[in-house]
Amino acid sequence: DCRRRVNVCPLGAAALAGTTLPIDRRQTAHDLGFSEVARNSLDVSSDRDFVAEFVFCLALIATHLSGWAEEWILWSTTEFGFLRLPDAYTTGSSIMPHKRNPDVLELIRGKAARVLAAVPQLLVLMKGLPLAYNRDLQEDKPPLFDAYDTVVACLEIASEVVRAAELQADAIAARLEDGFLDATALMEYLIQRGVPMRSAHETVGRLVAQCEQRGCRLRDLSLEEFRAVCPAVDETVYAVLGAENAVAALRSYGAGGRGPVEEQLEFWRTKLGLA
Repeated sequence: DCRRRVNVCPLGAAALAGTTLPIDRRQTAHDLGFSEVARNSLDVSSDRDFVAEFVFCLALIATHLSGWAEEWILWSTTEFGFLRLPDAYTTGSSIMPHKRNPDVLELIRGKAARVLAAVPQLLVLMKGLPLAYNRDLQEDKPPLFDAYDTVVACLEIASEVVRAAELQADAIAARLEDGFLDATALMEYLIQRGVPMRSAHETVGRLVAQCEQRGCRLRDLSLEEFRAVCPAVDETVYAVLGAENAVAALRSYGAGGRGPVEEQLEFWRTKLGLA
């Protein structure tokens, strides 16, 4: 999207007001691979919107990379244990011989700061300039090139981390039933049986509170206990209880169920030329 908007050729503006020479700006733009020609010579000679937009896009990528890195740092901790990072992208501790520090992920998270900082740097640079070229604009190069180089380096190493990391399926499975992940599935089950959403929401909240008091899960409740709270429930309720059943019930477009996820995986494999 960014390239489509900024792929405009400035050549022929002659730094201010165009030229009297018989040049063909459209031919030049075509030969150089631009999609269109800048329409105003005075404007384009001082324009750095394309730099600001491109760097903003880089900053958005860096933001998402940072969030991803933070999640994987947490998932790899002893407290979670959901993910094992590859040894090649961790470092040892200066004092603890058993430690595996997620330094690469922490650096990706940290380097996002310099990319984000490039956006206000460019905007401050541009904010007080009159039309036509000003020497101030030579200062757009350091934040532009640094942001680009940083994001490219982070993306390259992130792909290698993802390729070599190992999800700890047993540790994840051991925690899936914690926290009543099937509560929403139960609420939607009640809605499909004609219970108004407000009532269904309240009913499931009461059932969860009952389970917390007894130290059990929703699927451990008897049919009689369900029906005592909501007569609309029958034996089919157990088909949506438990994390595995709750996930399987998710079938809307873009949802987290197996079918929708496989559909999106196929879409991205095709889009990225990996199919």
